[in-house]
Amino acid sequence: MKTTSSFLLLSTLLGGLLFSYIFWDKWLGLNQLIYSIFIITVTFLNSEVAKSNKFKIYASAHLLAAVLVVVNNSVLTSVSYNISLLFFVGFAHYQAVRTIYVAAMATTLQFITVPATLIKRLSELKIGKFDLKPVFKPIKYILLPLFIIFVFAAIYSGANQIFAHYLETTFTGIYNFFNNIFGFIFQDLSLPRFMHFCFGLFLTAALTITFYNKGIEKLEAGCKEKLQRVRRDKKTRSLWFQVVHTFTGQIITKKMALKTEYIIGLISFISLNLLLLCVNLIDISTLWLGYKPEGNFSSDLHDGTNALIFSIILAMAVILYFFRGNLNFYYKSKTLKSLAIAWMVQNFILIISVFIRDGYYIEFYGLTHKRIGVLVFAILCIIGLSTVYLKVTKEKTLFYLFKVNGNIWFVLLLAFSLVNWDVFITRYNLSHSDRVAVDAGYLLSLSDKTLPLLDQNRAKLHYTPVKDLFGKQIVKPKETTFYSELLNERIGYFKERYQNVSWLSWNLQDWNTAKYFGVNQQ
Repeated sequence: MKTTSSFLLLSTLLGGLLFSYIFWDKWLGLNQLIYSIFIITVTFLNSEVAKSNKFKIYASAHLLAAVLVVVNNSVLTSVSYNISLLFFVGFAHYQAVRTIYVAAMATTLQFITVPATLIKRLSELKIGKFDLKPVFKPIKYILLPLFIIFVFAAIYSGANQIFAHYLETTFTGIYNFFNNIFGFIFQDLSLPRFMHFCFGLFLTAALTITFYNKGIEKLEAGCKEKLQRVRRDKKTRSLWFQVVHTFTGQIITKKMALKTEYIIGLISFISLNLLLLCVNLIDISTLWLGYKPEGNFSSDLHDGTNALIFSIILAMAVILYFFRGNLNFYYKSKTLKSLAIAWMVQNFILIISVFIRDGYYIEFYGLTHKRIGVLVFAILCIIGLSTVYLKVTKEKTLFYLFKVNGNIWFVLLLAFSLVNWDVFITRYNLSHSDRVAVDAGYLLSLSDKTLPLLDQNRAKLHYTPVKDLFGKQIVKPKETTFYSELLNERIGYFKERYQNVSWLSWNLQDWNTAKYFGVNQQ
């Protein structure tokens, strides 16, 4: 343990120095991959961490996300990088955890407990025959009171201006005292750079040192994936039950008999099936079998899509409510399950309508991030409904749903990060400019990686009316020279930025753009 503590503390120091060197005053790119390799290596060499398949899977996933930051360099890759880092650290240090949500909570716990973890590790060190434990033992009596005093001092400062003035004067005096004594030592040291180094120490410690209390694993251990019939204890009442009962009496808190709950579910699902059948028949006749845009076309598609997605999410919530417990084992539940499955099938039809609506939107207006987002959300709804179907037919728990869907969402996040969406959108809209309205203003708002494509298609960067839409206009006309000048400004800004970028901020997309415009990096 003491050898491990020495290794982790040394790694934390090296991690802080590395963090300060590769991230200070740098753009994000290759430096993120370097830091990830360092964190994965330290965790792999940590003897306290088991090198299980789970460790290898999430380490590989995070490494892929770090590589994608260098290759695609987009907001989505940055998001997938940070999320995959949370999951990797959580699953590496707490391998009994089964869901990505608890893994993220475990990583958050490590961030919160960094001071206590560092003190514990430092107390385990020995310098020769000198034991550091007696030195750090009194700190635990000081640390919590100091934190409490700091919190309440901040609160009282906000409540009382005179107290805030005296507190500020006190801290200023303490700062000047230490500055006069040690200022000459650190006169060449940048305080912001030093704070950046301290943040690197804190971050590295949180990502590499396991919090010694693993109670979060025990917390999740009680969650089951298979539903079991449970007898209700009428005598045992929770605090929440007592609070609700105080205000509502027996209107809400009275437990429904299983037969009553079955009848309510039966009426609900029959009604919902009939209601959704009407909506689907209307969509099939008016949307699927020949659609002619008229009136406020954009608003109809946009509002209709939002409403349908919300209804699908609500549908899954209703199904989960009725099949949350003992109703799954009721002898007449087969009829209810059949109705629920029929409603799920109808919701699949509803998702097809969402795809068709979004397809028309893209056909007339071109691609945007939001329209792609609708397609992605529809795919997630399909996955959600599929797992809800498994939950109902296989009698699974809500925990099972969270576990399976969480893993699928994470895989999809990495999969979608493989695509360079800004370039994909720009290339699609410009290549289909003969039949979609080119919103030049939107294309010029995308990232620098699209600049070569825009420069090659300058002639298309002008106002284009919507084709085959009865002359309806969606963007305000601008002269071609306006967009050309705006593109020149973007290119000039990129050249200026790229010439001052360090090799640590290198990424493939910026490199390709710089190569196209003949810009050299310092």
